[in-house]
Amino acid sequence: MSRLLFAMITAASVLAAMPASASTIRVQLNADIRSTTPGINRDDNTDAVVLHTVEGLVAYSEDATVKPLLAKSVDVSEDGKTYTFTLRHGVTFHNGAPLTSADVAWSWQFYMDPARKWRCLPEFDGSGRLKVEAVETPDEKTVVFRLNGPNALFLASLARTDCGMTGIINKASLKADGSWDKPIGTGPFKFAEWKPGEFIGLERFEEYQSLPGERDGYTGGKRPLVDDVRFMIIPDSAAAKAALQAGNIDVVPDLANTDVKEIQGNPDLNLSVSSNMGTSTILFQTRDALLSNVKLRQAIAAAVDTEQLTEAVTQGLTKRNNSLVPSLSAYHTAAQDVGYTYNPEAAKALLAEAGYKGEPITLLTNQRYPQTYASSVIAQAMMQAAGLNVSLEVLEWAAQLDRYSAGNYQMMAFPYSARLDPALSYDSVMGSKDKQPRKAWDSPEAQELLNKAMVVSDKVERQAIFDDLHKRFLAEVPFLMLYNGIDASAFSKRVSNYKASIFSKPRLWEVTLAK
Repeated sequence: MSRLLFAMITAASVLAAMPASASTIRVQLNADIRSTTPGINRDDNTDAVVLHTVEGLVAYSEDATVKPLLAKSVDVSEDGKTYTFTLRHGVTFHNGAPLTSADVAWSWQFYMDPARKWRCLPEFDGSGRLKVEAVETPDEKTVVFRLNGPNALFLASLARTDCGMTGIINKASLKADGSWDKPIGTGPFKFAEWKPGEFIGLERFEEYQSLPGERDGYTGGKRPLVDDVRFMIIPDSAAAKAALQAGNIDVVPDLANTDVKEIQGNPDLNLSVSSNMGTSTILFQTRDALLSNVKLRQAIAAAVDTEQLTEAVTQGLTKRNNSLVPSLSAYHTAAQDVGYTYNPEAAKALLAEAGYKGEPITLLTNQRYPQTYASSVIAQAMMQAAGLNVSLEVLEWAAQLDRYSAGNYQMMAFPYSARLDPALSYDSVMGSKDKQPRKAWDSPEAQELLNKAMVVSDKVERQAIFDDLHKRFLAEVPFLMLYNGIDASAFSKRVSNYKASIFSKPRLWEVTLAK
């Protein structure tokens, strides 16, 4: 067996003494969560809340590598088909039950039940290249996953935040009738209550066993240093900012870019800004009667000045990126810097070639994400200037997400949460529309390339694949890639050690609140 370069976590990695202080930190959410089930009926806000309560075997670190969390170590067989996880000692669930391999196996079966509609079921059930053929528990602290073949992204997929980090949950998370009750996990905070439309309350897990060291993404030090976390549902960004300035909430995790300068000038507030690997896009339904025409899609790409759009929407905090390989990625090279060429005259010529005669096109958007809405308005104006008859339809986020999942749109402004490996960035948008209507790029040739990137581990070989995919993406224009995200978080001076991150989600462990 070859051992991954994961640090061994010893029995000494127990929770350091935590300061005792009665404190509740209040954090704004711009919309309610969809559920409390990891990776099921979820969105980014749901993930942000749930990942305070559950943890997986492995997790992403701050540098986008995968490191251990509930696993003490991971061994991989020479043929790459067998992963052996050794669990940490001393970890307990919120109900006091000790973590065992049986809990890992039970959680896996929970997620793999097709009726539950786990977001990441297709990543592991053989729908794609990877299939987990067996999960074995030779003893209480050992779990063995057997795959149908080597897969470079197995651990990365387990760690995905949109998968709920494949969080290990206790059976008591279900009611007696088998329906979902609440997450009973191993995370630093316990689920307390959810008042839909108002708030979600979490409580400090006093017996939490933190890894040693500093906070490191979703692993590393994760001590709960406040008694309670209350996620307050405040959809209006102006109202959230006013509540922060008045001291009624403590953290606004997703500050509008237009508010950054104001917060910088406020002596009573702090600001944390971080680039992230999220992607801002304008999706095309390539099965639509109009948008199935590649000439029309190419015309739109020539009509939208993504450099100017990005400058305006982000207040100059980031640059455009027309590649699905995030700008922060080690795989983003000069080849990935090649993007769309803004040329209104070429756009008009392409429209003529496409036979476009002013047919109406609807661009769906939402106001939950201010940057997404701003991108929609600017892109609409640019497309109209080139002769495209584009109108905006503003939806509630839940309604837009349902339309996205069903593939029911012509054009849609849509933000994707961070994927920390380029293959996962591509995988979030690529695939068969027949099997998964939410997929935006349905190309068998491109899919074959992506499948290779999910198996090979050699960086040079993977780089060549991503460069080839990017060329195809620019030529086929299945949708517009605009820019990677910026996270700007504002918080009270009472709050210490809060930081925005590449994950685009609030993280309340290792954070303190002065009285």
